[in-house]
Amino acid sequence: MAQKLNTSLPADPTLDEIRAALAPLIAEGAAFDGFGNAALADAARRAGVDPDLARLAFPGGARDMVDAWFADIDAAMAAAWPAEKLATRKIRERITTLVETRIDLLAPARESLRRALALLALPTNAPHAARLGWRAADLMWRLAGDTATDYNHYSKRAILGAVYGSTMAVLLNDESEGFADTRAFLARRIDSVMRFEAWKHRRAARGIERPSLARFVGRLRYPGR
Repeated sequence: MAQKLNTSLPADPTLDEIRAALAPLIAEGAAFDGFGNAALADAARRAGVDPDLARLAFPGGARDMVDAWFADIDAAMAAAWPAEKLATRKIRERITTLVETRIDLLAPARESLRRALALLALPTNAPHAARLGWRAADLMWRLAGDTATDYNHYSKRAILGAVYGSTMAVLLNDESEGFADTRAFLARRIDSVMRFEAWKHRRAARGIERPSLARFVGRLRYPGR
């Protein structure tokens, strides 16, 4: 499912509107030029935006460009699967559907995704990478109908963030038809999460000490293929 680009701008756009319009165009150029000035200049030209305004819309440079692109993916996912549309499905199906939608949105831009993840992997960008991962996981859980406000609010998002991150890593090198290997990997990780949640509820019902979230997330991030 290729993402449809929407770069229409009002006559006097705000910087936020310029940022949103240029984000998918920058991502297209990033496959060849990386997230940098060349991709930004090309996107501004294609959208008919003054180059100086385009630079103002991304004061953080490449990191802001990746942020805006991922926000665009978030918005496309939410538009495809609003909460009311997901409500008729079981919780496992909701989460699987949302992550698979992101696979479909990002699959045509794998080289751009590779460059974005490499940028976020730099030590100086670690806090930013964590924030973007949390934002995606939080949106997916909210669309899935999660209303937890206790420890579960944080544990669900941390675990889903780990599942999503490892799934994207598999996607980068998946040459199977329809990215079947990535989808199978996701199904296994979701199955692990569901088993963990069921186990956690059983332990809570017996009043036993909470399991270690850090150890479980570590196993999700670095599982055996």
